[in-house]
Amino acid sequence: MILETERLILRKLEDTDFERMFLMDSDPEVMKYLGKPVTSVEESKEGIRMIQKQYKENGVGRLAVIEKESGLMIGWSGLKLLREPINGHVNTLDLGYRFIPEFWGKGYAMETAKASLDYGFNELGAETIYAYADSGNTGSNYILKKLGFKNTGEFEDSGVLCFWYELKRENYTDK
Repeated sequence: MILETERLILRKLEDTDFERMFLMDSDPEVMKYLGKPVTSVEESKEGIRMIQKQYKENGVGRLAVIEKESGLMIGWSGLKLLREPINGHVNTLDLGYRFIPEFWGKGYAMETAKASLDYGFNELGAETIYAYADSGNTGSNYILKKLGFKNTGEFEDSGVLCFWYELKRENYTDK
């Protein structure tokens, strides 16, 4: 599975992506709303293996984001099948993204999210795609609203107040 945008390629995570994954996930600023930063390369390798397992078991999972201009993996983005209940939802598609800070503010989250939503609605036939973000994460909350997601409530995830978002196929327009 490969998705392509004007500036980016989204592809399955590979074992060799561990160094860039570690660079991203060990950064306290990246992990500010997501939990504790990873402290070893092995944790990043395990994270990649977990996502690769999702590809096999669920046919979908977060994708490595490659910047065409530099050839670098700059983060991950895409859909994940929620197999464990989150906010009372299970077996639903969840949109997520994470980037290395030097690539923030360039519109890459929006660009990859649109490609992922197009894939989810048009290729996977999803009727609704979900997302959630820490209530304090103004950047993610802004992007989700700009994409057309509706905030349908709040819930606690590991003691953190999160906003729950839904985007229905009939309300999605490629903006």
